[in-house]
Amino acid sequence: GAFTGATSSKPGRFQQAQDGTLFLDEIGELAPQLQAKLLRTLQEQVVEPVGSTLAVAVNARIIAATHRDLFEAAREDQFREDLAYRLDVVHIHLPPLRERREDIPLLVAALLARAAGTMERTAPPVDPQAIDLLLHHEWPGNVRELENVLTQALVQAREGAITADLIRFHAPQDTVSSPSPAEDEDTLLTLEEVEARHIQKVLWHTGGHKGNTCQILGISRPALDRKIKKYGLQV
Repeated sequence: GAFTGATSSKPGRFQQAQDGTLFLDEIGELAPQLQAKLLRTLQEQVVEPVGSTLAVAVNARIIAATHRDLFEAAREDQFREDLAYRLDVVHIHLPPLRERREDIPLLVAALLARAAGTMERTAPPVDPQAIDLLLHHEWPGNVRELENVLTQALVQAREGAITADLIRFHAPQDTVSSPSPAEDEDTLLTLEEVEARHIQKVLWHTGGHKGNTCQILGISRPALDRKIKKYGLQV
């Protein structure tokens, strides 16, 4: 379509996916005005390129992913219910990593091979003790967290196998560490201290994913960034 500096027509994503597949990630975060446009495209199977007044027929398989319950979001007026039904033709639930630990060894092999490839290295073997640590972790950040842990271990390993001492999990930092039950009983916290500790807890739970953290807290991304800076939180 048309855009500043354009010298020729540029097909959009739907046109590029003609007779193929288009993957829409984090569909639950789609702005309301874009939800209406997407619904029209799915129903009428046409798009209007930017700068054009002509509708173009499109045919593509749509795969959409979200961490949200779209129908729950619809009940809260945060997502169009008609679009949720239009998307929910075949529903595939992907359980969190902690509920499919049998996948961890396969994921370790695949993620290490990919990380090693970007470093122009050969993926090293992983000691059984290290695999055991990975199997028993709760993985609040799911596969993204696993990839991060393995990449850090690969950098530290340099040569030889990845051993248990190289496995480092992200834990809440001392900046806003949670008090013990005894401390809770004897310490009266300010509202800011309570807020800081709760935000840090949610950040840890989501593995530092700001989008998911905003969704849980019910605040905007700029507001979250301000609070992280204000309280010196760890992401």
